[in-house]
Amino acid sequence: MKFIFNSYFCPSNHLMKKDARQEIYLPRSMVFDELSYNPDVWTGNFRISAFKGNASYGKDAIRQELKENDSASLVKIGTWDCAYSKEMFQEEGTYYTSHLWITGTGNIAFECSFTVPKGGSTKEAEEVIATLEARKEGEKYPAELIPVRLSEIYQINEGYEWVVSTVKQELKKDFQGVEEDLEKIQQVIDSGKISPKKKDEWLAIGITVCAILTNEVEGMEWKTLIDGNREVPVLEYQGRTIDPMKIAWSKVKAGQPCNIAEAYQSAIDHH
Repeated sequence: MKFIFNSYFCPSNHLMKKDARQEIYLPRSMVFDELSYNPDVWTGNFRISAFKGNASYGKDAIRQELKENDSASLVKIGTWDCAYSKEMFQEEGTYYTSHLWITGTGNIAFECSFTVPKGGSTKEAEEVIATLEARKEGEKYPAELIPVRLSEIYQINEGYEWVVSTVKQELKKDFQGVEEDLEKIQQVIDSGKISPKKKDEWLAIGITVCAILTNEVEGMEWKTLIDGNREVPVLEYQGRTIDPMKIAWSKVKAGQPCNIAEAYQSAIDHH
C-alpha cells in the first residue's frame, strides 16, 4: 500500500472545497508504528488529507458528505463515524475501485481514500483509519519518530545539494556523498565560508553528513522527528537517533569547534 498525506486549512464557510486549501501544520494524526508495508506487492494507494475549520468542522464535514453524496452511508471504523462511498473507474483497460471515507472530530476533518484493483480488500485502509488521532492544540506530546515524509525529503535534498554546490564552487572538486568527502566538508568549514549565524547552512552540513552515513553504514534510516512544533529529518540507527542539527549547528551555536570526521565517527560508535 502506498501512503500519501496532506494537510489543509479551510475557512469555516468552506467544507472541504478544493479551492479553499492551504497548507498548515498537521498534528500527528496517524499511528505510523502500527502500519505494515510490503513494497513488493501493490495493494492500493491510500491518501489522507486533514482539514481544519471551526469548532464543529469535523462532524459538519460528515453531515455534509451524507447530505450531498447520494451513495454515501454512515459506517463505524474503530471509534470513528465515517461517511463512506465508493466508485468504479477504468484506466488502461484495468478496473479499479476508489473508496472514500469522510470523518472528523472537533475542528479537524479527515478525507481518506483508498484506490484498489476491482474487488480488492479495504482492510488495510480501515486499519489505518481506526488509528487516526486528532491532536489537541497547546497540549504537549512525547517526541515521536515516523517514516520520513515528503517535506523532510525535500529538506534533505535541498541541504545536500547546497553542500555539493558549495564544495564544487569553493574547492573545485567533485562530491560523491561518500566518506572521503568528509574532508572536503571540513575544508569548506575551515575556510570560513559559512558564517556562524547561518543556521540553515550549518544544518545543511549536518544533513549531508547524515546522507553520507546512510550511504556508508548499513541500517541507517531517515525518519521524521516530531517534537512539539519541531518537525525535522533525523537518522535512526540501532535504536538511536542521530540529529543533523547536533552534528554541526549545535556546536557552532555554542562556540565550539566543528570536527566533521569526529562527529561522523561518533554517530556510528556511540551517538
